[in-house]
Amino acid sequence: MIDDLYSARILRLAANLPHAGRLAAPQGTGERVAKLCGSRATVDVVLDAGGRVSEFAQDVKACALGQAAAGVLGEAVIGATAIEIQTARDATLAMLKSGGEGPEGRFEGLRALKQVADYPARHASTLVAIEATLEAVARAGDPAIRPDTALRRAEA
Repeated sequence: MIDDLYSARILRLAANLPHAGRLAAPQGTGERVAKLCGSRATVDVVLDAGGRVSEFAQDVKACALGQAAAGVLGEAVIGATAIEIQTARDATLAMLKSGGEGPEGRFEGLRALKQVADYPARHASTLVAIEATLEAVARAGDPAIRPDTALRRAEA
């Protein structure tokens, strides 16, 4: 059953981490750690005048599932609004916790992690990068974003 969790697709996503590293001059930085496994993501962002992510960098030290989620995020986040990212986070949490289908649109690739729903101990690591991104966006200028609620629910 663990082979299903770490499928070839998940491992490919984990091996491809777009925008790895840190930004020299971020407007906002966020960091999240999954308490159970220690997966960690640090994200830097710059927002354009319309509040969309124009620059993004991520430093992720996580299991293959956390890396895979960060890979999908990195492929899709440039041009995203805070609301799009928050909606994707909420849909991912619903997919993991309550049988939801997962995100639509630009973050639909997170659906590749649907099988993680059967492994509650892995939920938080799957969410660290997107939670760190939401924190970074909030610090960059969108205080309406609430970045930490899903990670706390995933660890509950």
